[in-house]
Amino acid sequence: MGIYSLKVATGNALTAGTCNTIFIVLVGVNGESDKHKLPRHWSHFLPGSVAEFDINVNKDLGEILLIRLSMERYLCFPLDEWLCQYVLVTSPNGEIYRFPFYQWISKFMAVEIPEGKGVIITGNTHSALKHQRQIELEKNRETYKWKVYAEGVPNCVDIANDEIENLPPNDQFSMLKGSKFIYTTWSSGFEFALKGFTSNSDSWHKLEDIKLASSLRRTHNSDIVSEIWKEDCFFGSQYLNGINPTLIRKCFKIPENFPVDEHMVASSLGTSTNLNKELQDGNIYLADYEILDKMTSTNIINGKPQYIAAPLCLLWKNPLDQLVPIAIQLSRTPGDDAPVFLPTDSENDWLLAKIWVRNADYQVHELDAHFLRTHLLAEVFTIATFRQLPMGHPVYKLIIPHFRYTLGINVLARKHLVGPEGYFDQAVVVGNGGIPILLKNAMERVTYSSLCIPDNIKSRNMESIPNYLYRDDGMKIWSAVESFVCNIVNHYYTRDEMVSEDPELQAWVAEIFREGFLQNKSSGVPSCLESKASLIKYLTMMIFTCSAQHSAVNNGQFDYYSWMPNGPTSMNSPPPKAKCVTTMDAILKALPDVNTTARGIIAVWVISKETLDRRCLGNYPDVRFTENTIQKFIKEFQDRLAEISTVIRKRNRAMRLPYDFLDPSMIENSVSI
Repeated sequence: MGIYSLKVATGNALTAGTCNTIFIVLVGVNGESDKHKLPRHWSHFLPGSVAEFDINVNKDLGEILLIRLSMERYLCFPLDEWLCQYVLVTSPNGEIYRFPFYQWISKFMAVEIPEGKGVIITGNTHSALKHQRQIELEKNRETYKWKVYAEGVPNCVDIANDEIENLPPNDQFSMLKGSKFIYTTWSSGFEFALKGFTSNSDSWHKLEDIKLASSLRRTHNSDIVSEIWKEDCFFGSQYLNGINPTLIRKCFKIPENFPVDEHMVASSLGTSTNLNKELQDGNIYLADYEILDKMTSTNIINGKPQYIAAPLCLLWKNPLDQLVPIAIQLSRTPGDDAPVFLPTDSENDWLLAKIWVRNADYQVHELDAHFLRTHLLAEVFTIATFRQLPMGHPVYKLIIPHFRYTLGINVLARKHLVGPEGYFDQAVVVGNGGIPILLKNAMERVTYSSLCIPDNIKSRNMESIPNYLYRDDGMKIWSAVESFVCNIVNHYYTRDEMVSEDPELQAWVAEIFREGFLQNKSSGVPSCLESKASLIKYLTMMIFTCSAQHSAVNNGQFDYYSWMPNGPTSMNSPPPKAKCVTTMDAILKALPDVNTTARGIIAVWVISKETLDRRCLGNYPDVRFTENTIQKFIKEFQDRLAEISTVIRKRNRAMRLPYDFLDPSMIENSVSI
């Protein structure tokens, strides 16, 4: 009973304000207030404003549990949407209640917002909060529905016509991000078209001519890659510090279908050692592209059939701690028409063999490491969270910043990149027809351990190889995220039983297992969580996947692929079946045509170009946790990330080709590009 003071904050987005009339109801343990109309003033609900109001409540509400906001049209103004950031309520006795929201209100129906402290449902939870959560989830399940994307592939969001504008407003790009994205795409395509590259379907006449296209868009790293791409040590280093750094594994025994013997590699290893000794010493590594085997559906580009290989590549860590290739076989079946290419072969033979490996790596990187293991899994995490975790749940508050813009970018990708007549159809060997096949093959190999970097490194026996910066930086970030998550989980879950008995949490994990991992028990992905430790690992994996892992496989695409021979999207000729027949003219004819090259450069510029409206890892401007203890945990997390960033930047200053993909200041919170 008495005067309650309100502060109502409107978002900063250009269109965040509203002309509508806003109403509020306060709901406490002792009941709810009348519906109060908030007085209007022209400045009250402008973008970035914090309006203050007093309302007189004629009964004692007790502890405030939630608020109910609603809107009505004001006079003849058009209906519009409102981005409400938060509401602060000060009771007559001076108690302050915070109600974080950070969402658009777009329909003229009541929206209930719980008080900001994270709450796990128990038998003692107030009925009003239980009802609010039930209604919220019921609405979300109507809004966010699943559909099959492709057989054997994680399911995705079901929206009308697969158009981004049909997504809920909270999942669409901001005007700032959307306009920048459109401008980057349009300006890049226009410039290449103006120069005549996108309309030229000829083969390249000289390797040097490719610089005419790659120079239209340049970075420091892309220039260096174009200079050193032929070097064996650079070829090998990309397995450690390039944009597909999780494929390679230590090799203790040469595969039976890869007949490499001591004599073949003797010249590469030198006189002081031999292949058997190097295998025993743990200095031999294997890149196996078996996932591409039996890819029968390949593309036709510029009226020409395209070709694909599933190579085996053997690498050696030499005494200088460089990882270099020592044998390449482009076929899965050994024989006279499947030679093992060696560094001692002719320069053109060896160069073309490496180009074929780089082409295979492009396919596996883009569709497996990048699209499937970050984009599609992040989408699953996003949809399941909206459907099963209410905004008052502490796990929701923890992970929701890591899903920002994910649905929007994935809808665009399915339409314009991997959809019919999209980029892959125009420029990539697998094409739209081969994408479902490759994704299904890749999904069969997804395991829980492969998504957790400590387990991933161990399973591939990559703990000790030097100069593996993805491992070194990634483990630091994993540890920082894990420590942060551990603090949050231990704050809210004081006993293991609280995890196993949390119905919302268990429904969430089960839905991710069902819709994302297709109930594949052999993957090792949990379908339920029984302890705090299991929850901590699960949440760490999720946050790392959506932020650091995506950065590792996304941010360097232009640096490494804009020089097309280092990452050809397709090949115009079949793999060579003999040695000593490859000429430079044959290499040029095998490489993508001029317009295919241009499309590839445009694509990697757009999808790895930094956009506006970014939020770096650990940057949480939307204050969803209202407890002071949690804010302390966030600050500790940010400080630790800043320390990691300082170390990485200092190291990179001494490197010719810096590795900054896992610099926390370069990592975005979410899969948003």
